Amino acid sequence: MIVLAIDTCLAASSAAVIDGDRTLASRTEPMTRGHQEALGGIVRETMAQAGVDFASLDRIAVTVGPGSFTGLRVGLAFAKGLAVALNIPCIGIGTLEALAEGRDEPRIATIDAKKGQIYWQAFEGDAPLNDPAVDGIGEVGVAARWVFANDDPLIMGSGEPLLSPLVPGAYCDGPLLAVADPAAIARLGAKADPAVAQPVPLYLRPPYATLPDA
Repeated sequence: MIVLAIDTCLAASSAAVIDGDRTLASRTEPMTRGHQEALGGIVRETMAQAGVDFASLDRIAVTVGPGSFTGLRVGLAFAKGLAVALNIPCIGIGTLEALAEGRDEPRIATIDAKKGQIYWQAFEGDAPLNDPAVDGIGEVGVAARWVFANDDPLIMGSGEPLLSPLVPGAYCDGPLLAVADPAAIARLGAKADPAVAQPVPLYLRPPYATLPDA
């Protein structure tokens, strides 16, 4: 199965193409804004590097959040429009699930949500132990200590420096992950049931937006 993955939920625009177990091409361009202008070129260049034409794609996987309100809508709109044009399934993948993909040990995927909060989800093996959530840093620490009372969890993602001091035995065994690996998103998209993994935005809190002064 040939899958194109797209991610604009966090501080990058990313794309990858896989064919079964092989990653044919993968590209991540760090950015905090400008996803809409950059994404089309990134996807075209990734497809060209993979040597795959769009008509050969079997499905498209796209992250649905949590993450940037503007960013995730850019990726979703692009992926859904392309899937309709190609008449193939569009699969929605959670950002936290993508961060945790490829590991089996007890672990917590995290994203620094700012404002003293963390987006988080706990996993053991392939199984999520809770739904994606957003909570205060202290609340996540309490929940993590309860969920992993008998384990030392791996903490992954940009919330790791905030959470690790609150969870005895927690560890991080690699570089800080600011964004998900787009190839991991593609692998999850290949395994997902299109009837279940719908490309619907996952908003865990309202946007912090204010009207300009009158």
